[in-house]
Amino acid sequence: MDSSSARRSFKGRNLVWLVALTLFVLLWQFGETLFAWAFEYPGAYEIPLRYWIRDFMNWLLDDAGFGLFSFTEMTRFIADVIDFPYRVALSLLSTGFLEGQGSDAVQVVPPLSWVAIIGIIAMMGLYAGGVRLALLVAGCFGFIALFGQWDSAMVTLASILIAVPIGIVGGLLLGILGYRSRGFERAITPILDLMQTIPVFAYLVPILFLFGFSPTAAIVATIIYALPPMTRISIVSLRSVPPEIKDLGRMIGCTRRQMTWRVLVPSARPGLMVGVNQVIMLSLNMVIIASMIGAGGLGYEVLAALRRLDIGTGFEAGFAIVALAIALDRLSQAYAARSRQHSGDDDQQLPVWRRYPYSLSAVALIAVTFVLGLGSVAFQSYPSAAEISTGTFWGDILRWININFFDQLEGLKNALLLNLLIPFKRFLLDLPWLGVAALLALAGWSLGRWRLAATVAALAFLIAATGQWEKAMITVYLCGISVVLAGLIGIPIGILSAERERVWRFVRVIIDTLQTLPSFVYLMPAVMLFRVGDFTAMLAVIAYAISPAIRYTAHGLQRIDPQLVEAGTVAGCTPIQLLFKIKLKLALPAIMLGLNQTIMLALSMLVITALVGTRDLGQEVYIALTKADTGRGLVSGLAVAFIAIIADRLISAGAAKTRARLGLSPGAGDET
Repeated sequence: MDSSSARRSFKGRNLVWLVALTLFVLLWQFGETLFAWAFEYPGAYEIPLRYWIRDFMNWLLDDAGFGLFSFTEMTRFIADVIDFPYRVALSLLSTGFLEGQGSDAVQVVPPLSWVAIIGIIAMMGLYAGGVRLALLVAGCFGFIALFGQWDSAMVTLASILIAVPIGIVGGLLLGILGYRSRGFERAITPILDLMQTIPVFAYLVPILFLFGFSPTAAIVATIIYALPPMTRISIVSLRSVPPEIKDLGRMIGCTRRQMTWRVLVPSARPGLMVGVNQVIMLSLNMVIIASMIGAGGLGYEVLAALRRLDIGTGFEAGFAIVALAIALDRLSQAYAARSRQHSGDDDQQLPVWRRYPYSLSAVALIAVTFVLGLGSVAFQSYPSAAEISTGTFWGDILRWININFFDQLEGLKNALLLNLLIPFKRFLLDLPWLGVAALLALAGWSLGRWRLAATVAALAFLIAATGQWEKAMITVYLCGISVVLAGLIGIPIGILSAERERVWRFVRVIIDTLQTLPSFVYLMPAVMLFRVGDFTAMLAVIAYAISPAIRYTAHGLQRIDPQLVEAGTVAGCTPIQLLFKIKLKLALPAIMLGLNQTIMLALSMLVITALVGTRDLGQEVYIALTKADTGRGLVSGLAVAFIAIIADRLISAGAAKTRARLGLSPGAGDET
């Protein structure tokens, strides 16, 4: 396309937008009397999806069957299959092996001692990554014991040890099917999109119906939450196997099964281990929400602390989850790196004690600590006298802030509420749903033509047609303000730390911690300082969602070709000109993707903030959970998912278009 054609196309698009915005303003200002249905979707034409889902769930529970057994019996069988290994893991790590039921249960064999578990974890670190990793993971578990979170952490670890393997195997099998069949991949892609964008609270209700209130139900919810990333990464990793490796497998006569399990999967192992790491991290992120349906462990500790507004206990349990996450994350990464280097058959001729020194050492450590534990309780359970707590410290800090800065905090809160939050909320609630859907469709057409336009228009229409438009606008208002403020804070931090290695290392530790801390932890200080309400929810969302804005900005700037910056310097650009005219323009696709991730995290956090008095879709999902209303919960959850998908598709298309305009490769600026 020559320059004159490009100018004509640009003018044409501007004219289309000018006409569309003019019509939108006219409808908004003068159309309510003539087109009332464009402002409030007619109740007579609403899609009764909520009732369809409720009736379907009732049918599943009461009538659905497969001949020899009913659907309910099948779900109970699945629960029993999951429950058995969970009980074994829980007995090994926490409760010991018991005889009897309930309060009459007697411990026959004690669990593994805290010394044995820390020793085994240290040996795993030594085997996979050397002394430094061994000290790190042992230090993480020692931190958990030191702050009195050992028993809760072991309950959580027992759930993780069951949920993670099932999530990995299930995701890998789905990934293999998607790799083999493009049709299957296209069929599961929208399902995976919904699984990753529907708030977890929304599908806790059907899981509660199907599996009951128990740790098993929590494990099922965790598996569903962690499955999609493993499936996507498996498909990508299998497709990235070099063609020459596939050709070699065909040349030596591999069957289809041998090609999959002996050629493709081993070759894709490094990428698959990234998926394993993601399953572990997402499973840990799920532990608090899963505690609402019987998971227990660290998640229950954080949730109980939130209900009591006990910030000290909440922080300690939250940091215990961070320590557990760091240990498991580093171990999985180290095993991934070792799997790439390990040859396999070099040590087959060695005696058993030379081939498996770490395994035999672990068995010996378990035996020794078991015997020592019989003589001294301190070897079996971490002594409570040696525990420390920072609970009063955190509580005292917040009380001091409240006493000395109450007027200033209230003034800031009221100023933002009266001048920003409430006006923006009223503005969005006044907009006609039809006009907003039309503008979204036009944005989709501008960025991705008819397919994207049809997708976003259909999703916006479904939000209105299911009676969720008003709640959705409140969600958009809270999410929008939070994302803008997170961007205004996070992007400058990313810019400042991108070219300063020492600053970036410090910032990275902070944002890694922020991303690992359970979402409920952010609510406690916000509630204690500002009470409940939209302002409190906004602060918690900003704190939870700011990390991607910082990370993607820094990575985008760090990955700019140095030759382009050098060319700008030679041309006489000042540092400010280099930043705004070259660096930020080239990093813009990465920054946009960072904002996209910020939106996703903000939407997931908004469901949690329903606990502090918001009146958006998150509140609907939470009410549905408390009332066990499956239809209400899933419809509200789908509305949140539709908002997330609309934002994701539009921003991703905009980032791709920006990359094309700047002449960057399709992956430039993206973060793995």
